Amino acid sequence: MQSFQTKLTVRVGDMNYGGHLANDKTLLYFHEARIRYFRELGITEGNIGDDVALTQTEAYINYTGEAFCGDELLIKVQIDNITRARFKVNYEITRIGDEKSIATGYTVLAGFDYSSKKLKRIPQSFRDKVTKFQDV
Repeated sequence: MQSFQTKLTVRVGDMNYGGHLANDKTLLYFHEARIRYFRELGITEGNIGDDVALTQTEAYINYTGEAFCGDELLIKVQIDNITRARFKVNYEITRIGDEKSIATGYTVLAGFDYSSKKLKRIPQSFRDKVTKFQDV
């Protein structure tokens, strides 16, 4: 099963008082990588198909190393566990120079209708796009 991959460079504004990548920025890196993956699939978080938007219901980060200003990072993204109204997005961040693991984690996203404020079913078209990409 293939995962989507993208690169990001740690910026000075991404650092915390400890001199390494801040925890809130790690979650932003997950988000940026996910947005790039969705763009590759031809969708947005505002519409993954059938006018279904997404809302994040859960986030988890496991830190396995440090990243510093100027480090080039590789972020891998893979979707799994698609249920009726939710799915899990797994992330892995490594430093490109030495392949050191920086963080792993996941987010859980739910299909959502912002006008009615209710969960919506994940559309089959989304499932098909994810399956097609990951089977390549």
